[in-house]
Amino acid sequence: MAETGLFKRRMPGEPLVYSIPAHRSFSDALAAGLIAEFGRDPLALARGRVLLPNNRAVRTITEAFVRASGAGLVLPRLIAIGDPDIGERIGGALDPLDLVDEIPPAIDPLARQILLARLVRGEGESAAEAMRLADALARTMDALAVEEIPASRLIDAVTDSPELAAHWLHSIERFRGILDRWPDILAERGVIDLADRRSRLLHSMADRWAERPPEGFTLAVGITTSAPAIAAVLSRVARMETGAVVVPALADLRAMPEEEWDALGPDDDGRGEESHPQYHLKRLLDRIGIARDEVNPWRGGGRAASSAARGRAVVNAMVSADFSGKWMRLAPLERRLTGIRVAELPDPASEAQAIAIALRETVETPGATAALVTPDRDLASRVSAHLLRWGIEADDSAGLPLSKTPAGTLLLAIAAAAIENLAPVPLLALLKHPLVGGEGEDRLAWLDVVRALDLALRGPRPRAGIGGLDEHFEERKAESAWKKVRGLVLPISDSIAGMTNLGAIAAALRELAGSLAGDRAWRGADGRSAGELLEAIEASADARVMAAAPEDVVPLLRHLMDSVPVRRPYGGHPRIFIWGLLEARLQKADLMILGGMNEGVWPSAPSPDPWAAPQIRRALGLPGLEFRTGLAAHDFMSALGAPRVLLTRARRDGRSPTVASRLWLRLQAMTGGMTRDQRLERLARQLDASATTEPAPRPAPSPPIEARPKRIAVTDLDRLKADPFAFYAKAILKLRAEDPVDAEQHAAWKGTAVHEVLERWFKEDDCDPAKLAVRAQAMIEDDSIHPMLRALWAPRLLEAIDWIAEEMGRDRAEGRRPVLAETRGEAEVSGVKLYGVVDRIDRLPDGKLAIVDYKTGQAPRPKAVAEGFALQLGLLSLIARAGGFGEIKGEAACHEYWSLAKKNGRFGYRQSPDKDEGADAFVERAYAQFAEAAAKWLLGTEPFVAKLNPAYAPYEDYDQLMRLEEWYGRD
Repeated sequence: MAETGLFKRRMPGEPLVYSIPAHRSFSDALAAGLIAEFGRDPLALARGRVLLPNNRAVRTITEAFVRASGAGLVLPRLIAIGDPDIGERIGGALDPLDLVDEIPPAIDPLARQILLARLVRGEGESAAEAMRLADALARTMDALAVEEIPASRLIDAVTDSPELAAHWLHSIERFRGILDRWPDILAERGVIDLADRRSRLLHSMADRWAERPPEGFTLAVGITTSAPAIAAVLSRVARMETGAVVVPALADLRAMPEEEWDALGPDDDGRGEESHPQYHLKRLLDRIGIARDEVNPWRGGGRAASSAARGRAVVNAMVSADFSGKWMRLAPLERRLTGIRVAELPDPASEAQAIAIALRETVETPGATAALVTPDRDLASRVSAHLLRWGIEADDSAGLPLSKTPAGTLLLAIAAAAIENLAPVPLLALLKHPLVGGEGEDRLAWLDVVRALDLALRGPRPRAGIGGLDEHFEERKAESAWKKVRGLVLPISDSIAGMTNLGAIAAALRELAGSLAGDRAWRGADGRSAGELLEAIEASADARVMAAAPEDVVPLLRHLMDSVPVRRPYGGHPRIFIWGLLEARLQKADLMILGGMNEGVWPSAPSPDPWAAPQIRRALGLPGLEFRTGLAAHDFMSALGAPRVLLTRARRDGRSPTVASRLWLRLQAMTGGMTRDQRLERLARQLDASATTEPAPRPAPSPPIEARPKRIAVTDLDRLKADPFAFYAKAILKLRAEDPVDAEQHAAWKGTAVHEVLERWFKEDDCDPAKLAVRAQAMIEDDSIHPMLRALWAPRLLEAIDWIAEEMGRDRAEGRRPVLAETRGEAEVSGVKLYGVVDRIDRLPDGKLAIVDYKTGQAPRPKAVAEGFALQLGLLSLIARAGGFGEIKGEAACHEYWSLAKKNGRFGYRQSPDKDEGADAFVERAYAQFAEAAAKWLLGTEPFVAKLNPAYAPYEDYDQLMRLEEWYGRD
């Protein structure tokens, strides 16, 4: 028959379907074809309508019309039939609107999720886990609704699958129970499921158009879903006199022979090769009722096109495994992928670097466009960060989940601080949040206050709650800074008791966010999304009765926010894009970069369905878990049609080596090895190399004599001799290592706590052996001690404390008495002021002194003493001999470590470092070692070499400052 433009004459009821091949840009070809058809009549386009799969496709087609027209143009009505507000969309496509009013409204998705979570929540199950199961249940219910499979079929499916395991039977029984109750629950509320409503609307629209076709032309464009309702609409549109369906990237007979096409299925059981990129299109054509050879090629040209030969080669690469043997018989032209390059990088950071370089180079070409297409959001974020270094803000259409935006992280920080009862880490995270503390100068002043609190919260955690913080900051002399913050923090402490259900949690978060951040909490797209989410939760009656334990609040809130995408308003770079697979489906750029080409990423691993076993899905006729793999493969095949394509992957991820994507491996296998972009790989390496320096040499600073300290603690002699650089950093640069916030009670803390007990025992109890255990028990029961530490440490400590009491009683009986404890003393030795704190000095029966040092750990090894280290007790003897401890003056005849560690089967022992050489010789050796060190480093010009004796330099406080890893162990 003669043709009249796009809508050629055909027999009544004969469908009209077009295909735009993968090697052409779908949206641009569509716009070019329609403008060529109707461009002479400025209102002809406006009288038509174009059905599209989603809102993103509406934007894509609109932009394509703008590019193609070059001037003003009245567009056809663009209707996203996958839009949640499909009723309003269809209302714009139909006249009259009574169709929309006849069908009940859809239940709000969030209200539905919360309701399902209540229904699936089992006894003892957390609210967060119930919400996760509700998500999976909703997806399975939607799959049934989309495929229009009645719930009654579930019983037959179970009967047909007798081999099901017990846990599957239990899950399916719960599933059946919910499906049986669900229609009545919705009917009580006067609503229906969104998927059900969409199907009803689409069926009604197809029926209405069968009776009375709309005026103007109608095109169904880019829709690949083969759901019955969608297929009914497409079938009706294809049979209209001025209607047609346009599908993307359908392999023609020349590229994919009939034998391969037929092998896709479905078979007699209704199953086919779901992972094949053409399977879902074959399923759609079957439901429309048209054969592949009846599909016409679209006439429009458009931009960003590759060669048809490459398109056929791509189809050959995607052939089913049963037909892959034909690769050996293909002519070189039929498997040549000209214009496609690959880059393998060592890790994700390098991959992001290489992609950013390729995008940056595109900007240098006037008018050229480039897009990164990847399902890996971490990779997309890395690339965005690299581009920002060059002032390029890519148009990232996928956006961010609300939980990763400023407004979302603020809500999470408030929840964490409240639930953890103002523990230091979540409290500081909240106070440092960019939305808290004002703006401009107010923000800077606020951060000064928070830094003071940060320093005060270093070390073990204070007692929980506002009262514990009051005590802690008073003890740390930080009351002035705390008073400036306390008023804002107090409502958080007061709100904890009320956070018992999801509705109350949302109300509390809304109030707290407003008091902490004011209007800043609700500004911008993320603030609006956060406010709408909290408002929807508060409005839900089910949320108000959904109990949530404290440990559920943060994961529950994060789960809800993860499902809320926040997209930036238009304003990114006009030629650099980052697309997800859905966004890239109908559009192309001059350079398409397909990133993250590793198995499990592209295609992503199928998500298991916890409610319907694979056998049940098969028996019900639902698409299998591999169906999405086929969609991802089709997206991949379409993206390979750009003029230039770059495929990238990282050989390792953060944990282990990666496996290349099956799609990547197919291309490699067919071609015998794709062309590597060695220049890009080299540029990525060079950019990394240019940002690094040669490894630092071993540091050996040598400050002038006048800058060197003339005072030294007895405990610092070992540091000076073993690691002079560490002494330099501490004593000259005045650098000190801070404890972590909310630190565990580490060894140093344990030592300090025990020393305080023993000091009070001396000063208040005169070392009465009967009173020591009571003091130790009181210290152990302090609220600031972590219960786990108390349980593990208390038995060992109390046994060692009893040993100290026994030893003290024995010494008293022999005439030895403590005369000094925890006292600071100093004396000038070899021209340097030597100072230190002695744990205890005893007076022996002969009048001489005994210098005692308590150790919560092991005493120093004799080998260390023999090599000139661990001479602290000898140095304290020098101070005592010089009268540095006041009235307690004299020669020491005994030096002892009293260790609380375990030895010979019990906790507690004495060890004398002067056992082999005698007290006098020990003291003289200590003097000689000290005098030599002082002459070299404190009074002389010896450089402070890092890690001079690493065996006796165990502390790591200054390792980063000395850049230890760059030089240690090198020749």
